[in-house]
Amino acid sequence: MSILVIGATGTIGSLVVQGLAQQGAQVRALVRQPARASLPPGVQAVAGDLTDVATLRAAMAGVRTLFLLNALVADELTQSLQALNVAREAGIERIVYLSVIHAELYPDVPHFASKHTVERLIEQLDLPATILRPAYFMQNDIGLQPVIEGHGVFPMPIGPVGVAMVDGRDIADVAVAELLRRDGAAGPLPRLTLDVAGREVFTGAAAAAVWSEQLGRPVHYGGDDVEAFERQLLSQQVPAWMAYDLRLMMARIQQVGQRPAPGAVERLEQILGRPLRSYQAFVAERVRPA
Repeated sequence: MSILVIGATGTIGSLVVQGLAQQGAQVRALVRQPARASLPPGVQAVAGDLTDVATLRAAMAGVRTLFLLNALVADELTQSLQALNVAREAGIERIVYLSVIHAELYPDVPHFASKHTVERLIEQLDLPATILRPAYFMQNDIGLQPVIEGHGVFPMPIGPVGVAMVDGRDIADVAVAELLRRDGAAGPLPRLTLDVAGREVFTGAAAAAVWSEQLGRPVHYGGDDVEAFERQLLSQQVPAWMAYDLRLMMARIQQVGQRPAPGAVERLEQILGRPLRSYQAFVAERVRPA
């Protein structure tokens, strides 16, 4: 029996695959082109696509535990529901699903609404799953670094309410811990929902201040203009539907923020056995790589 990782080549999924492999787990990675996949030794690449039910059935045959991460795509909801239903058919009773924090508070944001629908399915069918609800990834800001350093502006319009940024490495480590906990249990475990977020909340101005401190020169917050944000994404050849989805997300972040439930950070650090990584440390790594 093995652990199947769906979303195995992205920022979080690749780290989950690495973490599981390092723990000696038997891992399958769902990829479109196995011959081109760069995976750790011992990880089995299986050909599949979330839009192709036949390949999902083949990939899930003999699987004990499932990690489901769906990328930001136009038909995310259909893909996720198909994956979960095929998993049920295959008798998989150990699931970790990567959702998003406050999915229910972003009803107008397509990919948040999709994830909230998947969460409701998991709850209504009482699937034995851990739902991980991460906040804003620190790694989102890697692509901003040239603008920050070149123009002295933090351009992500995260607004004044604040987001509890979390390092993608911590998200992956929590996912690995939950996958191994469920995989090693004698039977299906109760459903669990975890906010995965950092200890400190950052506004746009506070994030700019961190970069300013690390760079040793002024960095200003670029402001809350989500229309300009959408235009910038379009200029970078981001698909129009995705640019609009992300614009809606930013508008909602400015209104409600992304803050974890009380006690969530302490629960995460108990799972990890260590403190969560800080945004200050993340930026320092980017500015002064070892």
